[in-house]
Amino acid sequence: MKVIKWLVGIVLVLAVVLVGGGMLISPKFSVTRSALVQAPPEKVYPLVASPKAWKTWSVWTQRDPQMQIDYRGAESGVGAVWEWKSKDQGDGRMSFVAAEPNRRVVYELFFPDFGTTSTGSIAFVPEASGTRVTWTMDGDFGSNPLFRWFAPFADKMVGADFEAGLANLKALAEQRG
Repeated sequence: MKVIKWLVGIVLVLAVVLVGGGMLISPKFSVTRSALVQAPPEKVYPLVASPKAWKTWSVWTQRDPQMQIDYRGAESGVGAVWEWKSKDQGDGRMSFVAAEPNRRVVYELFFPDFGTTSTGSIAFVPEASGTRVTWTMDGDFGSNPLFRWFAPFADKMVGADFEAGLANLKALAEQRG
């Protein structure tokens, strides 16, 4: 009987720590990565402004070649949307909400598994030796105290994917450049 009481006590303490601690953690997160691409913005921008082009450099589509992708709306820029379903990478939807040719693309990203939306942008700044491409994503895990535990680790979880995606984008743009 003592063992059962101890186990119940441990489970209750863990629940209080997970839920209570989660309420104390900020649900907001931000991830930013940057790369210098040896190509002008005119060569890089089309690879980002078109959802179909993301398939050529995104690490997520490369990890799951069986990913089901549905494109709709505009071909590129504002109004372009792509949705995916993936056993490995999760399901999601990206909608392009702003686009300034050769300067930046802004998107909203929705993950139904978490019920969260984040915003992101990819900016292109000309430099003497090419284009500085900066990828930023800001989000909010909402009021669920368990999801909030992901916020402090978002940079580590997503940052490596941003770096790999930028490396792929760099290689592709430089090859075309």
